Amino acid sequence: MEERTIVTEPFVIDLGSGLKVRGEVRCAGLPGLKPVLLIAHGFKAFKDWGFFPYIAERFAASGFYTVTFNFSCNGVNETDFDELDKFAVNTYSREQGDLAAVLHAVQQRQLPLASEADARTVAVLGHSRGGGNAILFAAEHPAVKAVVTWNGVARANLFDASFEAEAASKGVAYTPNARTGQQMPISHVFFEDLKSQGERFNIAQRLSRLTERIPVLLVLGSADSERIVTGFGALREAAPAARHHLIEGAAHTFGAVHPFAGTTPALEEALNVSVRFFAENL
Repeated sequence: MEERTIVTEPFVIDLGSGLKVRGEVRCAGLPGLKPVLLIAHGFKAFKDWGFFPYIAERFAASGFYTVTFNFSCNGVNETDFDELDKFAVNTYSREQGDLAAVLHAVQQRQLPLASEADARTVAVLGHSRGGGNAILFAAEHPAVKAVVTWNGVARANLFDASFEAEAASKGVAYTPNARTGQQMPISHVFFEDLKSQGERFNIAQRLSRLTERIPVLLVLGSADSERIVTGFGALREAAPAARHHLIEGAAHTFGAVHPFAGTTPALEEALNVSVRFFAENL
């Protein structure tokens, strides 16, 4: 790919109640309107984690109006993770609301470089829990025309029964962050949100209906965790019309680390198959 200058502009969406969605728009100096790509990070991640800035630039260089952002309760303000009080009360409902706020800002031309964006052509790419969010969001927003998930979750509840029981009895349970050494709180409200929403957050079921309307690509690293690999099988069974791509030997982050130490063959494969998929379907 030839070198293209990428313009990066930050934005903040004030949601009220002390919550903000912070992000960046990236765009290449190419003629014409560009399809919009929203990139959703996963659990214990953020817009500047590892490969996210790199892939945002790559998608921008490929002709997308690319939007990366922090979910408002992902636990990150200035550094990772300096808002654990917000991380504790993050929910799928909150993240779906954040995605809706970003989409609304795109459609209302409120984000930077808005004159470059084709707001009628929106796609979502999500990694891990962000993949689950991408499917759920597209299922409720007809403006989304295509979805790609990278090692996406098949179940909204990432925790086992004992962890959930601890959160219910004590009000909060803790999950370790191996990279930072922090004990990260998960409030009982996370589980209450899942229970109150019922079928809304049934990722496999929503995907099965979504593929009747728009194209979806599921990308999996074959060396990811058993939960992700098994979930990938469940998603394929629920939605046989979804396209899928297996990257042999790739783990959850395709070999990329934080701080970013450079790309990997597996990450390049995920990027290339995703760019081709969007190019064919947008």
